[in-house]
Amino acid sequence: MTDEMRKNFTLRISQANKSEMTVILYEMYLVYLDEAIHSKDDRQKMRGAIKNARGCISEFMQSLDFNYELSYYLLRLYVYVNKEMAGADVRGDVESLKICKKIMTELMEAYREVGKADTSGPVMENTQAVYAGLTYGKGELTESLAHQGNRGFLI
Repeated sequence: MTDEMRKNFTLRISQANKSEMTVILYEMYLVYLDEAIHSKDDRQKMRGAIKNARGCISEFMQSLDFNYELSYYLLRLYVYVNKEMAGADVRGDVESLKICKKIMTELMEAYREVGKADTSGPVMENTQAVYAGLTYGKGELTESLAHQGNRGFLI
């Protein structure tokens, strides 16, 4: 993941609601998976990307709410994907990663559709508001941060 992508994800996370956070995590997972697929000739890089992708899967599993029956089905999918990625890591098998990518892309699209109905506010509070397009540099769009007072702990 490039520094620019990391910066973009950080910005989006600071402004996201619960549904958007889930979609962002899926997008991060897919970025790591693409890195693993495209670096099949460099085993160290592939293993690092798989490790990061498996970290995303771990986060998905930990965030499931088992008060809903759907969570059990999602857990089974996540366990399967995690197992396939572990096998791909050991064997250096890109085909298993492509299967994982297909499954997780479909789940991401489902969450994206669900997120359209989510009108809740951002999960992170006390963050700076980001405005894009207020100023322009040569060949680039500049983002501005609005000062919102004390961003530390409030007593």
